[in-house]
Amino acid sequence: MKLNVKAFALTAGLWWGSGLLLLTWWAIAFGAASGDAAFLGRLYIGYTVSPAGSVLGLAWGFVDGLIGGAIFAWLYNLLASRLFSNAGA
Repeated sequence: MKLNVKAFALTAGLWWGSGLLLLTWWAIAFGAASGDAAFLGRLYIGYTVSPAGSVLGLAWGFVDGLIGGAIFAWLYNLLASRLFSNAGA
């Protein structure tokens, strides 16, 4: 079975971006503005635990998930075609 690279990348981007948005609002609501959430500011330029930072996190997370999802789906298709091409013989 092959994965649709574009669909998988879009789905991964949406999940990662929305997850980062929700993580930021969770940190804002419960006052966890240090530690793991602050570490994300090193990975994503301009990201902070704030309402504006959550929007930047959504954008960065979408781009990051899109690229990561595309690479994962492409690699999966490549390995699946090589590993299972001889299985039917």
